Amino acid sequence: MTALLEATDISKRFDGTQALRCVDFSLEEGEVHALLGENGAGKSTLSKIIAGVTLPDTGQLRLRGKPVRIPSPAVAQSLGISMVFQELDLFPHLSVAENLALANAAAREGAWVRRGALHRWCGGYLQQVALDVDPSTPLRELSVSEIQLVAIARALSMQARVLLLDEPTSSLSDVNVETLFGVIGLLRRTGVAIVYVSHKMAEVHRIADRLTVMRDGTRIATLRAGEADADVFNENVDKLNALLFTSLDYAAIGVRL
Repeated sequence: MTALLEATDISKRFDGTQALRCVDFSLEEGEVHALLGENGAGKSTLSKIIAGVTLPDTGQLRLRGKPVRIPSPAVAQSLGISMVFQELDLFPHLSVAENLALANAAAREGAWVRRGALHRWCGGYLQQVALDVDPSTPLRELSVSEIQLVAIARALSMQARVLLLDEPTSSLSDVNVETLFGVIGLLRRTGVAIVYVSHKMAEVHRIADRLTVMRDGTRIATLRAGEADADVFNENVDKLNALLFTSLDYAAIGVRL
């Protein structure tokens, strides 16, 4: 089967820092593929290359088997790729609906001047992320978790089939994390492919189909979630974190590569 998205031999250097070294990555339709690693591992850089925020120095991206060049987020949007950043790039003084429509090529023509049409247009996307708020509500009146869901709804409104989530639970409570996981499950069932960037092993093990571990700009390993012994995995989260970022002794925690 042809992967929905493939990144091959991706390298990127910033000044004196080699952020990525010959990284391979693939994503299947309806899959949650987690990118794991400590700060500086290269997770966000790879995600930003896929989302058109930055260009690779070398390597190739393929979408449904065809080579693509993604020089900007606008091009990524046109290809059905969208990213929700850890630092949310929304506007608190605008309404929920206005945030969905802003710089969104998929927004219906004239929606900005027809408020009723704008609200109807965004209502379906808010339902997709299980967010029950009035589209006219100023973003600043929402909770952090609700704003996160607005950002995901905005990505979906851009007709995203590849959704990149950068540390999406970093500012969420346990209850809101469960809400987010429910939304991810719904999106997966509709065929949306999700790149889930995180350093939290326990939550990744719950939702990911595959895990790719990165360190110092390189891909260390990719494995199916089922290839790790769940009991051993859950009992050794702290140890796993240490091992991933040091000796990578997978056998000690029941991961079979």
